[in-house]
Amino acid sequence: MSLASALYPALKPWLFKMDAERAHEWTTRMMRISHALGLLKPDALPPMKAVDCLGLRFPNVLGLAAGMDKSASAVEAWGALGFGFVEVGTLTPRPQPGNPKPRLFRLPEHEALINRMGFNNPGIHAAVSRLAKRRTSAVVGVNIGKNFDTPNEKAVDDYLACLKAAYPVADYIAVNISSPNTKGLRDLQAEESIRQLLAALKKEQASQENQHGKQVPVLVKIAPDLDGAQIEALARVFNELAVDGVIATNTTISREAVAGHALEKEAGGLSGAPVRERSTLVIQAFRTLLGADIPVIGVGGILSGAHAVEKLNAGASLVQVYSGLIYRGPGLIADVLRALKS
Repeated sequence: MSLASALYPALKPWLFKMDAERAHEWTTRMMRISHALGLLKPDALPPMKAVDCLGLRFPNVLGLAAGMDKSASAVEAWGALGFGFVEVGTLTPRPQPGNPKPRLFRLPEHEALINRMGFNNPGIHAAVSRLAKRRTSAVVGVNIGKNFDTPNEKAVDDYLACLKAAYPVADYIAVNISSPNTKGLRDLQAEESIRQLLAALKKEQASQENQHGKQVPVLVKIAPDLDGAQIEALARVFNELAVDGVIATNTTISREAVAGHALEKEAGGLSGAPVRERSTLVIQAFRTLLGADIPVIGVGGILSGAHAVEKLNAGASLVQVYSGLIYRGPGLIADVLRALKS
């Protein structure tokens, strides 16, 4: 067992007494320090087979979802814990503070989180400067969004600016149109809106490929709160425009699974165990409707190795965790990778 996995059970009660966002910041800072001191090591695992996906070679199938490292400040540390890939962000063209605090809440009874962070981040250019200096074998994705005060009719300008800035340093780029915490953002999932946005991004992607001499995949992150007709419409657009991949799913605005909880009425996206089944159903639907050459990354409610296996069996090619890491600690990484190895 690694030092991080051994210490987390002892630290968790103390961390859970802290404000959730403060605990998050403290943990990230300690990870950076521990990595600099050479103290971060992954749990002992059998040799993992690399995975070829998106035209990239991933050291393993498990990634860290966007939202954990919004500023790209600890990429090497996450890689040192054993993640095969790390998705940073969401990043916007201009720095922004996000929504007023408090904006992150734990629901331990449900192994869940509610967040309304609101794309707090240092801006795409600050993150790009950090990523240009990274030293890690982990694949790095850059998750991009629009600034809160950019109207939807001009959203494409924000996404294009982020794509251009991230392209030289990203292994892949994820287009976030599904966060519930930026007003109107999910409206971009409407068929015509997403078609226009992705057509512009695909055109710019081709231009950047010619300029930099490399192809950086562009993926789309979608919400779990989609009905069948919406899923069919999105799949139609993704196939038509040959999107490189789909990340399913973001957080949910539904409170059905936590009805009656004291924090039920807190605004924001719900993640963790309550979203697991819905996210898996969305993965299955997209896998059925998308062309075989468009992979799906599965994320939502993975708190054990068995949950990750569910996502892969549903059609995901890769999986990501976030809330599960809060509740299970670094030991979750080994649990998932062992389950996928067996």
